[in-house]
Amino acid sequence: MNDEQLNNQVAAILSEATIEEKVGMMSGKGFFKAYAEDGGIWGARPYRAGSGIERLDIEPLYFTDGPRGVARGSSTCFPCSMARGASFDVDLERRIGEVMGIEARAQGCSLSGAVCINLLRHPAWGRAQETYGEDPCHLGAMGTALGLGIQSHGVIATVKHFALNSMENARFTVDVRIDERTLHEIYLPHFKTCLDAGVASVMSAYNKVNGEYAGQNRHLLTDILRSEWGFAGFVHSDWIMGVYAPYGAAAGLDIENPEPLKWGDKLLTAVQNGSIEPQVIDNACRRILQTQLRFSNAELPLLSYTEELVACDAHRALALEAAEKSAVLLENNGTLPLKRGEVGKLAVLGRLAGMENTGDNGSSRVRAPYVVTALEGLREYLGGDAIVTGDEDDIDAAAIAAQCADAVVVVVGYTAELEGEFIPGDLALGQAGSEANLPPEVTEARKKAPPRPKSIGGDRVDLRLPAVQVALIGAAIASGKPTIVVIVAGSAVLVEEWRTGAAAILQTFYSGMEGGTALARLLFGEVAPSGKLPFTVARDAADYPFFDRDARTIEYGYWHGYAKFEAEGIEPRYPFGHGLSYTSFAYRALNVHRINGRLDISVAIRNDGSIAASEVVQAYVGFPGAIQPRARKSLKAFTRVTIQPGETVIARMSVCIDDLRYRDPSTHKWRLERGMHRVLVGGSLAGHHLEAQVRL
Repeated sequence: MNDEQLNNQVAAILSEATIEEKVGMMSGKGFFKAYAEDGGIWGARPYRAGSGIERLDIEPLYFTDGPRGVARGSSTCFPCSMARGASFDVDLERRIGEVMGIEARAQGCSLSGAVCINLLRHPAWGRAQETYGEDPCHLGAMGTALGLGIQSHGVIATVKHFALNSMENARFTVDVRIDERTLHEIYLPHFKTCLDAGVASVMSAYNKVNGEYAGQNRHLLTDILRSEWGFAGFVHSDWIMGVYAPYGAAAGLDIENPEPLKWGDKLLTAVQNGSIEPQVIDNACRRILQTQLRFSNAELPLLSYTEELVACDAHRALALEAAEKSAVLLENNGTLPLKRGEVGKLAVLGRLAGMENTGDNGSSRVRAPYVVTALEGLREYLGGDAIVTGDEDDIDAAAIAAQCADAVVVVVGYTAELEGEFIPGDLALGQAGSEANLPPEVTEARKKAPPRPKSIGGDRVDLRLPAVQVALIGAAIASGKPTIVVIVAGSAVLVEEWRTGAAAILQTFYSGMEGGTALARLLFGEVAPSGKLPFTVARDAADYPFFDRDARTIEYGYWHGYAKFEAEGIEPRYPFGHGLSYTSFAYRALNVHRINGRLDISVAIRNDGSIAASEVVQAYVGFPGAIQPRARKSLKAFTRVTIQPGETVIARMSVCIDDLRYRDPSTHKWRLERGMHRVLVGGSLAGHHLEAQVRL
């Protein structure tokens, strides 16, 4: 179907539909009843999320969540988004998106909320695990890959949460204050990247932006998203408290999800009394229908999408590949890789080693058919007789286990109780607000939900490990045996109080259903670690931006992440892009050419070791320096290459010169700073870089 035919079809529907039917398209429907019937299990069925006119044979949109897999049924559970961000593997992320698209469609879903690209401003953010990292270039590339992968199987991808949703506990009430340059240069570029590439819908955020809720913020939804960027798809709210008044429709929101709590009859009345123009309703329905019909009329890659495809062998193999590529080797004194013939006994310590711990228990939860824990993976690899165990419940017994072993693996970090989507103990649906403002359906849904004795998730209160885990690491180190610390967490963990005694430190994040299998293969050298940190790890928590998880108002300033550390001359413990391997790489022959509005970059990388391994090649651009504030250098391109021992490969990257511009707040336009730009290429932000200069 071409554009003219599509527009004619939409026009015919709008001419036939009543105003009541059009307003009905602008809300979800039936969520509270379904949630109550399913006993408070999120994702037990697809949720109707807008559109749908039964009389005219228009199907509703059916929503599923899922940054780490489809939050329906028993789907493939991939490593969390932050882990996959550490892979820096755009092709892998596209293939993961394709699997999510297949599994969503096979389970009756047509709209996916998997693409979370909110910027990691501070590692305490509880839902850091759902995004990819702290850098806009990286976020845009990874989010685009996932979104387009999902959409390749006819499922609409929504990019979320628009915008400035980078804290969890106060997300329903916090007012984020921000200036124009910071908003456009730091917090929005990755959204524009995804939408320009074709991701078809947007989910608004809960928080306020400069005094107005994001879901009814005309500056965000109309002035920027539609007028400046030219976005033609639809925007829907986040669940339950995403919009507060009918005027949100005039501001640019198209769908209130999951029910017409603030719209429905109230929006219809607003149209009838003249406070909302009928054209607002038609525009919203046109955006919904044009997007929906473009997808529903497209030919799909597969002849059928059956439930046998969900968590099939190929999809589980992809989850294993992702877990292997995501792990970041932070430190290694030569202990890794372990040699199978030299490890008669391996002590595996820590409660988390035996726990199915794939991430938080909020809307992104995936109920996989199985999860291979760290302990199970190592037992399967070495044989059960080779493993001795212990945990922080009995430090003395754990110390004895360590002394009996040839090497020790200590698994530490967090769980859904300590970080993730904030789920208050007295609220079944995860929303905040007074009882008087909630509909009877919510109360009924709460009654049907399983009791929750205490709150879980939310923003972290400490960037260090729990004290009992530090004690466990100390006991393992005191045994005198080589101690490998495995960190399970959604973002940065401070390591200062225990790192010097560890033989190696490996961060695996939340590594998905095949995480334990991947861990064994990584520790014993079946595959070389190749992940790179998508964030900066500080030596001191005070080096990060100010963070108050209970703030009512907070300012998001220009500086965060690696740009802040460099601007203030602070040396991090591990820089952005850091990650060790079991081999070493040598860079040479950097070439940068300006061609047709782009900088084409090539560089040669040689594998100087004895094993095949992958390297993440990173290209940063340093600016002339007259415009302030501005980062000393910013990531502008990256690629991942696999190199055989002794082999040299040429990596190629491209940077759009328009992406080097800054926002001029006096004209509200983008401008290129004229002068000499530095192009720096290497294996991390702070590693040895080859440098070239180009005048723009």
